[in-house]
Amino acid sequence: MVGHQETISFSKYSELYDMLVPKNNTLRKINELVDFSFIYEELSSKYSSTNGRMAYSPIRLFKYLLLKTIFDISDVDVVERSRYDLSFKYFLDMTIEEPVIDPSTLTKFRKLRLEDTALLELLISKSVALAVAKGIIKSDSIIVDATHTQSRSNSTSAIEFLRYRSKNLRKVIYETDANLKDQLPAKNTDDSVENEMTYCKELLDCLEERQTISSLPKVSEKINVLKEALEDVQEQRDLSKDQDARIGYKSKEESFLGYKTHIAMSKERIITAAVVTSGEKGDGPVLPTLIEESIKNGMTVKSVIGDRAYSGKDNLVYAKENKIKVISKVNPVISQGARKKEDQFDFNKDADMFVCPAGHLAVRKATQGKKGDNVNQVKTYYFDVEKCKQCPLREGCYKPGAKTKSYSVSISSQTHLDQIAFEQTQEFKEQSKHRYKIEAKNAELKNVHGYDTAMSYGLTSMQMQGALAIFTVNLKRILKLL
Repeated sequence: MVGHQETISFSKYSELYDMLVPKNNTLRKINELVDFSFIYEELSSKYSSTNGRMAYSPIRLFKYLLLKTIFDISDVDVVERSRYDLSFKYFLDMTIEEPVIDPSTLTKFRKLRLEDTALLELLISKSVALAVAKGIIKSDSIIVDATHTQSRSNSTSAIEFLRYRSKNLRKVIYETDANLKDQLPAKNTDDSVENEMTYCKELLDCLEERQTISSLPKVSEKINVLKEALEDVQEQRDLSKDQDARIGYKSKEESFLGYKTHIAMSKERIITAAVVTSGEKGDGPVLPTLIEESIKNGMTVKSVIGDRAYSGKDNLVYAKENKIKVISKVNPVISQGARKKEDQFDFNKDADMFVCPAGHLAVRKATQGKKGDNVNQVKTYYFDVEKCKQCPLREGCYKPGAKTKSYSVSISSQTHLDQIAFEQTQEFKEQSKHRYKIEAKNAELKNVHGYDTAMSYGLTSMQMQGALAIFTVNLKRILKLL
């Protein structure tokens, strides 16, 4: 059961917050910036107003999860810190003497209250609305990209996941006391999940016996993270892999099992939309959704900045219909074929012709293939062969004795050719310079807020993790720009 409204608690010790939690404390500033009542409004329908025991405030439980994301710590540690850290207590709207929750309450809250909510869309829309209201978002462009998150489950076993967590624990132990290295249990070297779990348990038991080390905050945090990993693997070890995760590719040689988060971000580095998919999904097809969600959240979108994944014909047509410019280079195989850079010719948009490296303009063009066929049409540009015979760059370009010199490009439509011409403009080049910003944002999500690895199993859990991580980085950015 939950009350009809949030209650306010009073304490004779409340003045300590003003004395000991600085005005510039990040958590104090977030509390002053955000009205969290929208969480109560969103979740109150999931509680009974008449039956059962009085439940913990959904706002407080949500703030616990936000703290967990901000500081990238476990359920156990976020609750433990709220026991003694006054900034945590202040953020959670607790009185100083108020008892903390049991960590298992957060698991129940995630599973029973948050799983069926559109939390990702809700938190992004609230943070974007806040940025707009504060006059922070002034640009009319969004930068798009996708970042990958590794599943907690390995494609064949949980060994790598456990080894990753135990490695992080050993690292902080060595930093604290290098002499302990020889006193820890020997690492497991085979591919048995059971043996790896046994090693992790032995490592934890060994540290439990050394309270002077295990009681240190930076060590205890890693201990609790490894404990959570063990519990999760214990529950899921009969599954060969996360049932929603799929294999995707970072490059031709490197693959991963997990998820993709497709992100749209303003030039001010406020994330305006996001879509979480399994790892094998392509980036390009998500673009219309990112544009529409950004507009719904309060952005004006006149241009989209992204890599070559977003320059497909469907996206270019969609953008043109909606009067949006696409700052994305056409895939080289479409525009120039699989040629080396030094063998590529430049397209002159004004002349509507290609220019060779020596600066000679094509004299005519012809199209081969029929529209509507299953294969792309090929547009061929012909050059003055008499100039080619005398050209100082003719070696490797013009075959002696040839009667013609041509240059062909495979195109899906005139749409791609128009985009190739747009790539040559100063506007395109200037706008492209902003694309690095989203790479930095992806790095922040992964390196600071734990978005490199999924916290739990399943697409729903990944969406929840994404919602909290994006809400966190947006709030931090807003505070920085105010």
